Amino acid sequence: MTSETPATLTMFGAQWCRDCRRTKSQLDELGVAYEYVDLEADPAAADVARDISGRSNIPVVLYPDATHHVEPSNADVEAKLRELSLIP
Repeated sequence: MTSETPATLTMFGAQWCRDCRRTKSQLDELGVAYEYVDLEADPAAADVARDISGRSNIPVVLYPDATHHVEPSNADVEAKLRELSLIP
């Protein structure tokens, strides 16, 4: 995907979070466009993530169909991306 391609999903996370690093790495490896919201750089965004998920756990992955995952496994993310035809 090119840099002109709009983000198709949003991921809320933090560098200190192992699951966040894993999910971010997976999205990068799959070449999926996404917006990364760093909760350390933007602490107010934690409220947004909590409003989406109803939980304070991260990462929160918000998909274009308005569904979300909280602390998803790689298999969960991959299945959802295939469901949305974001990966083959």
